[in-house]
Order: sequence, then C-alpha cells, then structure tokens
Amino acid sequence: MTFKQKIYHRYHQLVQDRIDAFRDMIAALTEDSKNDAKGSAGDKHETALSMMHIEQEKLNTKLKEVLAQKAVLDKLDSSVVAETIILGSLVKANGIYLYLSLALPKISVDGINIIALSPQSPLGNKLMGNKVGFAFEINTTKYIIEEIL
Repeated sequence: MTFKQKIYHRYHQLVQDRIDAFRDMIAALTEDSKNDAKGSAGDKHETALSMMHIEQEKLNTKLKEVLAQKAVLDKLDSSVVAETIILGSLVKANGIYLYLSLALPKISVDGINIIALSPQSPLGNKLMGNKVGFAFEINTTKYIIEEIL
C-alpha cells in the first residue's frame, strides 16, 4: 500500500468511525425515549421527550454531514497520481503534506503529519490545478509546491 493509500484509508476509517458513533448515539436516544415513555407521566415526561427529540435531530443532522463527507471520500481514487493538483492529490509544499479532499482533522501516518483540506479553502483553492514548482503566497506565507503524490 502506498503512502497516499494509507492516508486515504486512515481518513476513510476516521469518517466511518464518526458515522458509527453518531448512529450509536441516535440508537441510544431512541432506546432511552422508549424506556422513558413506559415509566413517566406529566409535564416532566413531555419535556424530557422533547429534549431527546431535539438532540436526536441534531445528531441526525451531524450524521448527514458525515455521510456526505464519506460520499466525497468514496469518489476519490487513491491510486491516481496526476501532474496537476486535483481532488484527492497528496501535495508536499514547504515540507508539509496536504491532502486535498475535505476539511478533516490532522492525522499522522508513518510518523508524518498530514493535513486534509478542502479545495474551497484558501490554500486548497490556490493549489488546485497547479504543478510542481508553482509558488504563491497566502497571508504573508510563501508556499512552493515540491511534490504531487
């Protein structure tokens, strides 16, 4: 497995873990609301059910966001290496590894830190479509694309 494929799989697993966690929380809330419905009555009961329902809606919204992230990752082909930077490219610029995919948490693979960024971010936008040797500046920081993996 290449370095880039390891990065892709790590991010894919991270997103899948988040999906599983949200589904577990939603299932737990559903179970709690069923159990609460059996033993409570009155205003307190209605308030508790309402609060659980609101929390469930929030979790469902977050789950939809993470499922959308997974859909984007699923479309990436980690075996493709392009001459110009495209969605799914791993770019080395100023000694920093940047994975153009989604705005996801920083990870470490084989002891090397990887920053995932969205092509809509200022840095991602500047990188898209460019080649090795391209130099640019963002917020007084100069970047040079050293390698595209």
